[in-house]
Amino acid sequence: MEEELLMIPGPVPVIPRIREAMAKPMITHRGDEFSQIYGEIVENLKNIFQTSNDLFVLSGSGTCAMEAAIGNIIKRTNGAGKTEMGCVTIANGKFGERFTEIAERYGADVTPVHFEWGHSIELERVKEALENRPNTTVVTMAHNETSTGILNPAKEVGKLAKKHDLVFVLDCITSIGGDNVPVDEFGADIAIVGSQKCLGTPPGLAALSISERAWDLIQENPSRPYYQDLVAYKKSFKKKQTPYTPALPLFFALHEALAVIREEGMEKRVKRHRTLSKSIRAAVTSLGLSLFPKLNAVSDYSNTVTAINMPLENGITDEQLRGGMRKKGVVVSGGQGELKGKIFRIASMGNITSTEILRTIKVLEHVLMENKFIEEEGKGLDAAKGVISTTL
Repeated sequence: MEEELLMIPGPVPVIPRIREAMAKPMITHRGDEFSQIYGEIVENLKNIFQTSNDLFVLSGSGTCAMEAAIGNIIKRTNGAGKTEMGCVTIANGKFGERFTEIAERYGADVTPVHFEWGHSIELERVKEALENRPNTTVVTMAHNETSTGILNPAKEVGKLAKKHDLVFVLDCITSIGGDNVPVDEFGADIAIVGSQKCLGTPPGLAALSISERAWDLIQENPSRPYYQDLVAYKKSFKKKQTPYTPALPLFFALHEALAVIREEGMEKRVKRHRTLSKSIRAAVTSLGLSLFPKLNAVSDYSNTVTAINMPLENGITDEQLRGGMRKKGVVVSGGQGELKGKIFRIASMGNITSTEILRTIKVLEHVLMENKFIEEEGKGLDAAKGVISTTL
């Protein structure tokens, strides 16, 4: 059966050599072979994170690592599971808001600083929240908000967190591996990546880096999660092991994916992601479609996913556009939550190349032509090719 082309913000297409790595025979996860693989994975990830902090890989999705970050820091202080520890959660999309939900579940005194989805974060409001909540211990944010296609100001928020001596937890699940994310320079005390995004690996693993400032809170917290206990991960890493049975085939895949990244080089990889996202933006705007995010001086368009307004005013529905593209073998994402049916999203992350981008734009043009949104095909394809030819 012919494979559909996945142009969604994860899981991304997995190239053959990474797939094949998962077919290796099982090994003991308490032996030297696994220890070597795990040690190399961690060292390579630390280079991509640009961090000198501790780093561990969890068998679980990015949300698993988000919960690990919050659950290990938030210290419950009474029988109701509540705490006096404050948590400021910055959000302008679904995944920023997920931190709010997790922190509330763990009993934190949460102060949401939420903006309309797709609108830029306003630093003045963040600053005001941090100054007015003296019990705040943690501040969270999604760096690359894939639900809306916007890149948030990690460095600026990191500076505010440091000024107030707060632990900064940064969701880099869809930016690390596809953008320049200097975790230590950003001041991120905990930074998170997911395997099925820019790293180009199947779903099921997440990694997070942890600073000394974060460890101070984690180690004194008696109500840490059991399976996600980061102290247990730190203890086990002395032997280059995980505290519990790892998802071995996924570790094999990640090990191979990191070799792919080394061969390409991070500078070229980031340039490829930026070029491909720029080519998508050029193509869709040349076709008369409009981009969804509304930017200010400290925000930017995501270079791993592009969010586009659905041309509803022209009578084209989500089913007609995305459904039509899927019938032609290309899968793009729709809007989430309140944006369902209002936007669609095209990814440019992982090991996606110009070939996949151009195929996607060509299919999009076919569908727009069928629905009488455009009168002729080729304009979007030419715009995309123009960007690619001048930069890659």
